[in-house]
Amino acid sequence: MANAQTDTADIGVIGGSGFYSFLEDVTEVRMDTPYGTPSDSLFLGELAGRRVAFLPRHGRGHHVPPHRINYRANLWALRAVGVRQVLGPCAVGGLRPEYGPGTLLVPDQLVDRTKTRVQTYYDGETRPDGATPSVVHLGFADPYCPEGRRAALGAARGRDWEPVDGGTLVVVEGPRFSTRAESRWHAAMGWSVVGMTGHPEAVLARELGLCYTSVTLVTDLDAGAEAGEGVSHDEVLKVFAANVDRLRSVLFDAVAALPADEDRDCVCAHALDGIDTGVELP
Repeated sequence: MANAQTDTADIGVIGGSGFYSFLEDVTEVRMDTPYGTPSDSLFLGELAGRRVAFLPRHGRGHHVPPHRINYRANLWALRAVGVRQVLGPCAVGGLRPEYGPGTLLVPDQLVDRTKTRVQTYYDGETRPDGATPSVVHLGFADPYCPEGRRAALGAARGRDWEPVDGGTLVVVEGPRFSTRAESRWHAAMGWSVVGMTGHPEAVLARELGLCYTSVTLVTDLDAGAEAGEGVSHDEVLKVFAANVDRLRSVLFDAVAALPADEDRDCVCAHALDGIDTGVELP
């Protein structure tokens, strides 16, 4: 474990395993939580004068598929080191022809089409440590932090990357891509992009009183939005690799633009006000 001076952070980034290599004086912190172990260690360091914790969502080497990520452990571990604001970049498919590869979209809405993922801390079931959470029903009408979205949009524009301001991210179970019929249905519903992560990250962050902002990079047109054979894994990796440096710069600028913890006054920061969760949060 790291010492008290280096094992804390106030901003978390859940994303690519290589992002933390750009931090200064990186400290690797192995974590355990009441919900098991996170996808990987946390990598803590300083960026733009802020203490940041990076967590590889799929683990180093990308060995954890989206439906098997321990989302509860990931968010709990971040809060345990002091994180109160989280950026969650992810690769997505575009559901409209105008949202082609290379589009950066900062969603303001979320649709859950996952099937097997545990998506609450407050289920009334006794944990291995003996604590029993209450059954809690939190509001989630607006799933993303308005301050975080503002920071991400401003950061993208500052890098001459005109982002799409708002839209709906639909999250599917994975690891397979959508059928053409599913993709066309998603588009017909008016949703903007489709991915396999981002939920339940957003709702778990809200349950911990954390600000959460999704930043989506379109790597392909989804099967129903294009002709031909549909999306392939190789195509996704190729487009992501071509844009990762640019995305990294946007995320780093967004980190610098996020408000100080003591200045947070958004719905996320007050999500648990007056609520007895039945457990002590880290």
